[in-house]
Amino acid sequence: MPIKIPDQLPARKTLEAEGVTVMTETAAIRQDIRPLQIGLLNLMPNKIRTEVQMARLLGATPLQVELTLVRIGGHKAKNTPEEHLLAFYHTWDEIKHRKFDGFIITGAPIELLEFEEVAYWDEMTSILDWTVHNVHSSLNVCWGAMAAIHHFHGVPKYSLNEKAFGVYRHHNLNPASPYLNGFSDDFQIPVSRWTEVRDSDIDPASGLEVLMKSDETGVCLVHEAFCNRLYIFNHIEYDSFSLAEEYQRDVSQGKPIHIPHNYFPEDDPRNEPQNRWRSHAHLLFGNWINALYQSTHYDMSLIGSDRG
Repeated sequence: MPIKIPDQLPARKTLEAEGVTVMTETAAIRQDIRPLQIGLLNLMPNKIRTEVQMARLLGATPLQVELTLVRIGGHKAKNTPEEHLLAFYHTWDEIKHRKFDGFIITGAPIELLEFEEVAYWDEMTSILDWTVHNVHSSLNVCWGAMAAIHHFHGVPKYSLNEKAFGVYRHHNLNPASPYLNGFSDDFQIPVSRWTEVRDSDIDPASGLEVLMKSDETGVCLVHEAFCNRLYIFNHIEYDSFSLAEEYQRDVSQGKPIHIPHNYFPEDDPRNEPQNRWRSHAHLLFGNWINALYQSTHYDMSLIGSDRG
């Protein structure tokens, strides 16, 4: 089944060119099924690029998915045209009366700030609390994952001496997990962050289970059975050139940055990078969507009703 997004969303042309089936509203109405309702709280500066990355993975699943784009209400985006936000995004205040099968919270380039120093931290914590009773399963990414696991469990983040930046080998710690169905024993995932959470701070007694880990960059994916939460601290959703663009941006701005680890062939930025994580990105998102379909309520008003 295809993904349903607004007809004029710029991501549509990119997805169609890649062969991702995108459904119009008219066609969606003709199908006598309930599409999975997925919200995307997009905190990334280049919102259009993130829309494409997430929609690409959600649209490759075999179920009909309807994507709702969400933004922080009181924060003005610097890298996305205001007309794009007004045309395609809802503020959280505008959608907080709704229920969602799944809700994705992206990363944001603010990880070196203390959580309480983030301008929209109060709204962020309200959104996280709202997910408990209004979202069947949440997928929190990079800074979004650090913010969520800190808010719900007090897990701290630590600054790194240098940026964890590149493509790193990760280990599958629980092949029986439905979220890792089809995963190799080890695989590679893009990493781009100045902070980390540590395995020693993740208490299994609190219901947290580490599913993926790297010997070099530490914890990657954590599952929490309560509220069906996933916390992924790395960027499995990145496309082939995301790290290259980040590298070139930092070099042009004179920032201290090393060549992304294990990314450019022969470590030469003049060489085109090879994508070695695409299949596992599709697997993770496909497994998440399948888990949603298997366990969510058909009557959406019941989502979250069984949580204290």
